[in-house]
Amino acid sequence: MHAANPRRGYILGLTAYIIWGLFPLYFKALQAVPAVEIIVHRVLWSALFGALLLLVWKHPGWWRELRENPGRLATLALSGALIAGNWLTYVWAVNNGRMLEASLGYYINPLVNVLLGMLLLGERLRRLQWLAVGLAGLGVAQQVWQVGSLPWVSLTLALSFGFYGLIRKRAPVAALPGLVVETWMLVPLALGWLLLNPQANSAQASFYSSSEALWLIAAGPVTLVPLVCFNAAARHLPYTTLGFLQYLAPTLVLLQAVWLFGEHLSSSTLVAFIFIWTGLALYSLESWLRLRKNN
Repeated sequence: MHAANPRRGYILGLTAYIIWGLFPLYFKALQAVPAVEIIVHRVLWSALFGALLLLVWKHPGWWRELRENPGRLATLALSGALIAGNWLTYVWAVNNGRMLEASLGYYINPLVNVLLGMLLLGERLRRLQWLAVGLAGLGVAQQVWQVGSLPWVSLTLALSFGFYGLIRKRAPVAALPGLVVETWMLVPLALGWLLLNPQANSAQASFYSSSEALWLIAAGPVTLVPLVCFNAAARHLPYTTLGFLQYLAPTLVLLQAVWLFGEHLSSSTLVAFIFIWTGLALYSLESWLRLRKNN
């Protein structure tokens, strides 16, 4: 086992979250392709590149463990459906001018994780965690009151990724083998969609000489590279530190939405963000103080 290298961990962690934060630039390049079709190709190319990567980046015994615990395959099928739904919602939001809502969803996500831990894993919330979750709830409630409807994009992204993380936590499969199995279990659905939609862009032979085809093929490495960086960073940094870094991605999405793509940050949305940012600050402070106390 290699000794922890915090400098390497920070570089790898920052690389992962910066790539995730810049995802909108990638999906905007595919704006002419429907969101469902993008996800179909993301599944197919992630499955292919993931399998190739597994040949290089060894995970001894992962397939034997799955064979010996077939229940984990059902668990990975469920987590695969959740992550595919998360991907679809995110791509649709980016390419339909809803990036601010997508950003809000990933700010809410850490607090959703805390709430799921309490409700489903029997974890107890500490005082500042209760306050953090309460402030996030007020932010969502304020949006409902102002807009008159639930911020469904934000909540779908936060809840789908929250439940995805919860399920993967209960299925002890390493990140890369888990993602490869999830995507391969979705491959029949992806191929079936292409067969049932002969009018789709990528069902035409001429499509593969276009620039969009190259962008779609890039979905494999674009999905896997930040995941590999994240998992490598996790070996060198405390999980709490990674928790701080994760706010970089939705912040980059927020800045791109307003500065590059002209989305309007209304005063009511800003108030919701302020509630959630305050909750995240308290949550992060509580985690940091607890870490100091334990050390």
